Amino acid sequence: MTTIYGIQYLRAVAALGVVVFHAAERTGHHFAIGAAGVDIFFVISGFIMWVISERKPMSPMSFLRDRVQRIAPVYWLATAVMVLGGLAGLFPNLVLSPTHVVASLLFVPMASPSTGDVWPVLVQGWTLNYEMFFYAVFALTLLLPRSRRLLAITACFLLLVGLGFAIDSDNALLATYTRPIILEFVAGMIVAELWLRDRVPGSNAGMALVAIAIAGFSALAVFRLPFDEFVLGPLAVMLVVGTLALESRGWFRPRGLPMLLGDASYSIYLWHTFAISVVVKICARAGVDLALSAFLAVVSGTALGVAAYLLLEKPLTRRLRSRIVPRPLRQAA
Repeated sequence: MTTIYGIQYLRAVAALGVVVFHAAERTGHHFAIGAAGVDIFFVISGFIMWVISERKPMSPMSFLRDRVQRIAPVYWLATAVMVLGGLAGLFPNLVLSPTHVVASLLFVPMASPSTGDVWPVLVQGWTLNYEMFFYAVFALTLLLPRSRRLLAITACFLLLVGLGFAIDSDNALLATYTRPIILEFVAGMIVAELWLRDRVPGSNAGMALVAIAIAGFSALAVFRLPFDEFVLGPLAVMLVVGTLALESRGWFRPRGLPMLLGDASYSIYLWHTFAISVVVKICARAGVDLALSAFLAVVSGTALGVAAYLLLEKPLTRRLRSRIVPRPLRQAA
């Protein structure tokens, strides 16, 4: 898939938003809107999967293999660090159970023995449960003719959301996969279809959409208004559509740092909390000002994520993909 630079920029922004959210949370500041990075990620995920399936036809199994290979190994490493840290007493609030650890590794939603919330061992991995569920459903739709895939997955997710409104259940699976947030994947797919048909709006409309989205996110942050996926989802969609409109007019260029942060966004998302926890504790013991502590936490969390991308994710992904490509093809390449 050809790199869409605007999407890379958005991935960087979404990852940094989550980093700032957690750094602010640990230092007594307020930046809850940073959690909207997840909504942006979900819309982008739906967009990318639809574009990939259009430009690179694949079977359901090859699609799932590619997604698991891309998502799972680094996540399993981060989860292993959490488990080892918990066993060593480094995370005093972490309560481990074999069942919960296995469920976390297999992307199965389950209540955490630490808090009772439906979180995996690595808390931010809750979004990956949604991602893998989306990938599984998407893979099944690859068995259908292309003209029916979008309708099928849309109908499936609408049915699940409707079921969630109709049934009030404490079941972790049902509570997770009937949340309206899953419709953000569908929205991303619809945006992708418009992109592929060259039906995105012009640059003026794109600038307006980006401005409205930024204004909406800013208003939620400044006035500390309540929000959920019903608010964040549409804002994320507007931001993605506006960015694509500007992309089609050549507004984005492959600048070094934004592109690196976009490439590293997954590792930043997975690993940043480790650095934030360490930095915040060190700063608290040293009597560092809370504002400076938050800044150092953001910088260190981002830096650890970039380092993990360069040293772990990138070489590991390359190695796994090279094993799948047939030897004669590798030699020809």
